[in-house]
Amino acid sequence: MRLDIELDQEADGRWIADVPSMPGVMVYADSPEEALVKVKVLALRVLADQIEHGEIASDSLSDLFQAA
Repeated sequence: MRLDIELDQEADGRWIADVPSMPGVMVYADSPEEALVKVKVLALRVLADQIEHGEIASDSLSDLFQAA
């Protein structure tokens, strides 16, 4: 699974980052670096919740995790 992030600056100076493939995963921040960190954290929280509730299979994240 690959999650692309779109990053843009709003007219008021705030930065917005979102993951287009995950509806609702969007954040605002004061800097592009902060926006990237926040959107990654949010995306991981959403994925964890979806796995926990059986909405997606954990093996769909096989490229993120590898058992030793």
